[in-house]
Amino acid sequence: MYFGVDIGGTTIKLGRFQGEGVLQEKWEIPTRIGENGKYIFDDIAASILNHAVQAGLHPSEIRGVGMGIPGPVLPDGYMEVGVNIGVREIYPSKELSKRLGIPLICCENDANVAALGESWKGGGAGFRSMFLLTIGTGVGGGAVLDGKVRKGAHGIAGEIGHITVRLDETETCNCGNRGCLEQYASATGIVREAKRVLMGTTRPSVLREIRNLTAKDVMDAAKAGDPLALGVAEDVGGYLAWAMSSVSYIVDPEVFVIGGGVSAAGEFLIDLIRKKYDVMTKLLYHKAEIRLATLGNEAGIYGAVRLVLG
Repeated sequence: MYFGVDIGGTTIKLGRFQGEGVLQEKWEIPTRIGENGKYIFDDIAASILNHAVQAGLHPSEIRGVGMGIPGPVLPDGYMEVGVNIGVREIYPSKELSKRLGIPLICCENDANVAALGESWKGGGAGFRSMFLLTIGTGVGGGAVLDGKVRKGAHGIAGEIGHITVRLDETETCNCGNRGCLEQYASATGIVREAKRVLMGTTRPSVLREIRNLTAKDVMDAAKAGDPLALGVAEDVGGYLAWAMSSVSYIVDPEVFVIGGGVSAAGEFLIDLIRKKYDVMTKLLYHKAEIRLATLGNEAGIYGAVRLVLG
């Protein structure tokens, strides 16, 4: 048996797998981030052992555990900081290995792990090279080339959300830069852009009637033909296409897979991206496919197990 772990700022998702990626059971536990995250690995170990026993397994039958963790993980397994979970200067794999007594523990950045999951069992299955974009509160990404996650010398390869797509931006991104893709194409960015447009014009729009505006509201209104919302959505598609075109000229993946909450817009979003992406990548005759992710919030636990299986 193998276990996959996807550590998030609010919850930790876990899965018990048999053999080559057959999910037997999945569950969640709260992420206790207090006291610099000191309880996180205790809780993960206790939960894994508890579910192993419930499944009739002896702890010695656990062959390996894979983890996805929010933050850069260096090639030697060292993690300088995980802002959203409070940990600093740790080796996550070693921390869990000490508690479980299992030598085969693998750990990687959560976006990279999700990319590996989608490449293995999701929207990128069947392709040798894939780039995943996760579009939610932020915009993350991960590259899988020849079946392996590529994370770069400093663990930030795939951070597509911080590619600069606008030079005239005056507000600062969370990373400290200005004009990052994440500022326009994330769920929060879409709402911000819609509000900017609403404030800058008197054009009628159904969005004016919505008090607590969400990215889903904007995309739904665009689908329904609201001109102002459609303009915002087209801009979002253009920014995503710009960043993806840049990735194509550097990484040249066979397929882009789009996941995260904003991907619920479905083929409508794909069409917006494709329209601009095709124009921006003229050098490529056979262009990358663009598909939707299929594993949802299970991508992380699948990818974590794939880390262990190698």
